[in-house]
Amino acid sequence: MKVLKFGSASIATADKIKQVAAIVEKGKGNIIVLSSIRGTAEALAEVSDYLYKKNQEGAIEIINKLEKDYRQLVGDLFSDASFGEKAIAVVTEKFSYIRTFTKDLFTLFEERSVLAQSELLSSEIFHLYMQERGMKSTLIAALDFMRTDKNGTPDPVYIKEKLQALLDEAKDADIYITQGYITRNAYGEIDDLRKGGSDYTASLVGVAVDAKEIQIWADVDAMQNNDPRYVKGTKAIPLLNFDEAAELAYFGTKILHPSSVLPAKLADIAVCLKNTQYPDAPGTLISNKTTDSTIKAVAAKDDITAVKITSGRMLLAHGFLRRVAEVFENYQTAIDMLTTSEIGVSLTIDDNRKLELIVNDLKKYGTVSADTGMVIISVIGNLESDNSRFASDILDAVKEIPVSMISYGGSRYNFSFLIDKQYKEKALQILNDKLFN
Repeated sequence: MKVLKFGSASIATADKIKQVAAIVEKGKGNIIVLSSIRGTAEALAEVSDYLYKKNQEGAIEIINKLEKDYRQLVGDLFSDASFGEKAIAVVTEKFSYIRTFTKDLFTLFEERSVLAQSELLSSEIFHLYMQERGMKSTLIAALDFMRTDKNGTPDPVYIKEKLQALLDEAKDADIYITQGYITRNAYGEIDDLRKGGSDYTASLVGVAVDAKEIQIWADVDAMQNNDPRYVKGTKAIPLLNFDEAAELAYFGTKILHPSSVLPAKLADIAVCLKNTQYPDAPGTLISNKTTDSTIKAVAAKDDITAVKITSGRMLLAHGFLRRVAEVFENYQTAIDMLTTSEIGVSLTIDDNRKLELIVNDLKKYGTVSADTGMVIISVIGNLESDNSRFASDILDAVKEIPVSMISYGGSRYNFSFLIDKQYKEKALQILNDKLFN
């Protein structure tokens, strides 16, 4: 059994849903995890915003437009009138339910119930479409087996037990369809899995059924060795280990959230990233296997702010670094890179919403400066080996670009350096030419 997850972009239109259906029907006995259809979650979030502000008229206007779009989608997707009527009935039911929230007090619980309809819509419509195509499809509600504890952490024992019972009830099904992202919390309320939620669902489901493989499908090559928006001749990465993938996801591509595949990593289940436009292409396989020492990719993380604290008091001062770090912790701002010297600390953040408050607090410990508009360039791969010259090769490639900070050694899979955003495209192209060509 495999788990196949399809993101919002992969099911954005009737034609794309047909492409996904053609992929799904090639294998039997698999579990299909679906995100919402593109644009739905955003529209329902806007509906919720209007309802919080007690603007029922604005909410109803968006609901009516979204329902009209779904009716058009159903008309384009189904060719059999009977299945089309069933799909229209699903659409009517879901939007009638959403409209009930325009009459009463709107709370966080109601918001989560409204947002959950996006995944319920996509999965029920796809379920009917697969039946129209002749597949024996079974719809399994994620809200019947997904649960988080009081800390918001998924409960793997509960998920495995409930999911297996539901699968046993439909042993003769060709495929099983469920929703990504949504769950129930410890109190039985509708909730969600936060960032990377649908991928997280696929990973948790894969572990629960001991899947042969977890496939994450997108409408682009998920992991490439450089950013194709700025660099010519990029290529898909055939193999990564989970640590390399996590570094690449954090510092570059947003296709895969690092925490979303942690259950698969711990259970030693391979995750394959596939492209719906080229379904026969091998994609990128992520596993616990470590490949030979090599550079896999170059990535860039934008909108970085560099903060520098200089103080003569730091010299041999016990606890100085801890006090600096506590300032960022107090404002719930994560640090990306950090370097130290005898008289100073330099670090980077990617969230500067509380920058002014942070700088004011840090002034208690020394002279503080902050530079915005910076970029972290990361070289990802298995960079640690005997007689390795990776660091010198990387620095030699960017010798003509001003580098503000370097981070190397914290991870064997990542060499990062900080530059001004004006040099980003040049740095990516030079590294591509020097390291891959």
